[in-house]
Amino acid sequence: MAPHTTPQPDDAPPAEHDAFHPDLPDHSHGPGDAEGKLPLHARLHHIRADALESDTAQTGGMRRFAAISGSSVGSRRIWMGQTHVAAQTASSNHHHGASETAIHVVKGHPEFVFLDDSSGTPQEIRIRTSPGDYIFVPPFVPHREENPSPREEAVVVIARSTQEAIVVNVPELYVLGDEPEEE
Repeated sequence: MAPHTTPQPDDAPPAEHDAFHPDLPDHSHGPGDAEGKLPLHARLHHIRADALESDTAQTGGMRRFAAISGSSVGSRRIWMGQTHVAAQTASSNHHHGASETAIHVVKGHPEFVFLDDSSGTPQEIRIRTSPGDYIFVPPFVPHREENPSPREEAVVVIARSTQEAIVVNVPELYVLGDEPEEE
């Protein structure tokens, strides 16, 4: 799949494939690997908005784009990227395995839906958000994202506590401990 592209301002420098700062020395005469490059954990990485990768775990009804991952920058304990949900669209139900997930709403008013049984009866809970809001999704909690807007795409930034995106698509929402039996 081709990388996601975001228009850059007219004064932005051209995107580079490896996204490393052009003014840094190449370290070809110092410590590094066989090609003279610094190890992944010895430098900062710059991932441009137009260089996000769509080759990551996906769920129906949304598009995920990876920015920070084990494969892109060598991260060891975090994954970060964006999710886009088109107008009047809902994602499929899913959870993120053992990952803790933090979500920051950038654009639109997405709604996050899960089941809660604290009253003794499972009840669908809908969290309505606005730009600037944050959501925390604990490990293994099934949920979905919905975008009720008739016109505006919803965009969120996601950070996960694992180096790659874990996505487990499920046929329905359920309360933890009441997982449906596999057929």
